[in-house]
Order: sequence, then C-alpha cells, then structure tokens
Amino acid sequence: MGIFGRRSGEMQAPPIAERELLLADLDGVVYRGPHAIPGAVAELNRAGERMPLAYITNNASRTDASVAAHLSELGLRASASDVVTSPQAAVALLADTVPPGSLVLVVGGDGLVDELEKAGFAVTRSAEDEPAAVVQGFAPHVGWEHLAEAAFALAERPGRPPLPWIATNTDWTIPVARGLAPGNGTLVSAVHTAVQRLPVFAGKPETPIFEAAFARFGTRNALMIGDRLDTDIKGARAAGIPSLHVLTGVDRPKQLVAASQDMRPDYVVASLAELHEPYPATERLRDGSVRVGSARVRMDGHVASVVSEGDSPLNLLRAGCAAIWDSGLAIYGLRVPEILYEDHWAS
Repeated sequence: MGIFGRRSGEMQAPPIAERELLLADLDGVVYRGPHAIPGAVAELNRAGERMPLAYITNNASRTDASVAAHLSELGLRASASDVVTSPQAAVALLADTVPPGSLVLVVGGDGLVDELEKAGFAVTRSAEDEPAAVVQGFAPHVGWEHLAEAAFALAERPGRPPLPWIATNTDWTIPVARGLAPGNGTLVSAVHTAVQRLPVFAGKPETPIFEAAFARFGTRNALMIGDRLDTDIKGARAAGIPSLHVLTGVDRPKQLVAASQDMRPDYVVASLAELHEPYPATERLRDGSVRVGSARVRMDGHVASVVSEGDSPLNLLRAGCAAIWDSGLAIYGLRVPEILYEDHWAS
C-alpha cells in the first residue's frame, strides 16, 4: 500500500520487504559531490545482502566501471555490472534506430563514447563527417562548439529524413558539492532551440533505462530509491514499479506536497535506514482527515488544516501529502500552512 494504508496505528511491512531488486539513484541518495551521505553506504550494503542492488544513473559523463570504482571507494560492494547508465539505455535505443557500425556524432564524455564503442559504433565530434545519428549526454567540458556541431548535424535538409537524435536524460540540474548546476536537460534545450525539435530520451523519467535494469537482473519486482520527483519517482511510476523518496537530495517537503499525480512516491523517508523499518500506514478518518501515526491533516475546501501535529514532523509531512493529494485540487489553488512543508531535514 506504500504511503496509503488502512487501519489506525498499523505499521506496514518495511519498504524493502518482498522485493527482488532495488534500484538506487546516486546523486542525492548515495553521495553529494564526492562524499557519501551519512549512513547511506551501510544501509545499502545491508540491503544488498538480501537482494540484488542496481545503481541507476542518468549521469552520462562516466563509464559504468568508473562509477563502480567510485562506489567501491565509498565502501559499497559494487561492480560495473551493478551500474545501469543512461548511455547504456541510449545505445540500446540507437541499436534499434540505425545500422550496426554506424558513425555517430557524440555530444558528451567518456560514458557515452565507451558504450558506443562497446556496441560497435564509430564516433565523431564533427557534423562534417556526415554522421548517421546524434547522441547527447552531459559532461562537464561540453561547450558551445559541441552544441553547435549537434545543431549543424541535425539541421533540416531537403530530401533527407530527420537525423535520429537520442539524449541520455532530461535533468535540468545536477547536484554538486557547491549546489545545483545546469544539467543535460539545459544543454539539450540549447540544441532544441536551434533545431526546433526534441530528441528521444533514454534515461529517467523515460522507461528505457528501467527496462535495461529489468532485463539485466531478470525481474520487474523492484523498488526505486530516489531524491528527485521529476526523474526518479516519475520514472518509477512510468515503469510500473513502487518508489521511495529519501529527503537527502534535491526535492524537499515543499516539492512533495505539490507533487503532481505522476510524481508521487509510495514511501517518503528521511534516511535509508527506514528501508528496513516498518512503515507507518495512512488512515482516512470519518471526519475527512488523514492520519499517519498521531499526525492528522484535513482539507477544508481549498485549505489544508493541521488537526494534530502528531508525533513526528515526518509523519505530519506524510499525512499532509496524502490529504493534499487526495483532494484532487491543483496546489496553486490551495492554502497550505508552512508547518506542513517545513524542512527539518536540510543539511
């Protein structure tokens, strides 16, 4: 039942219960910048003792081997085969689009080049080489000249069908040690503005990256762990699997209460320790209020009212989310007290 339960006081099974596969995002879940999030490594290693654990990342700048090496340095038990990347998903899409061995213009870094070469494609950085497709992903060194080459290659030509264009992901931002920086979605938008069309996307929230994980690990009975509603959670919902939102990364309580239907997680936790703990059920009472633990929230028309702050800020957030989401009303038309989305977990 995830965030929605039935009986007052009931504790549901832990989010990890009865799963066959865990999918974990990286930035904001495992680490921020170069450093592990406190407690994340121990909890993920603990989970990995029970079932396969895949690290699913939109970051296209690194190879699967380099990602695994970084995770190992942080103390995680991880190999390259445990890492599912947006370049891998992009190359799978490309293989269904152009002939084997085709010349591909790359906008991006080693993660993309490595996967393309492993799949037998030839790589160029110049539109003058007449590539059969363009594949675009994030890398810190990507600049105007790289985006311009993509635009030149993708330009409309009389008598030629549109050149295939595959982008690894739509992330507008990426979290780094100093804060949020522009992500691949921002760079794709620059090319889109020049060529007036959009690429096919491979990474979260699109389903190809999830399908790649399901195929590799042989099961769809998976739980997605993420910190971004617009990629991790939306992608899990699109793929038909439950999701857990952890408050250690990008999206905060304010974004949770305002989440659209396609971005609502099944679980909301403060840390990955709660993967292994019974999860509090949510009860809808006869007076129209929603209760989680001893926290209660009721919608009075377009006004969210706190009936009881309850036993913890997290249960109040959960109750507030359930009540607001149940209302079916757009968040911009609601009055929501600040206590419902106060961020007790910012670091």
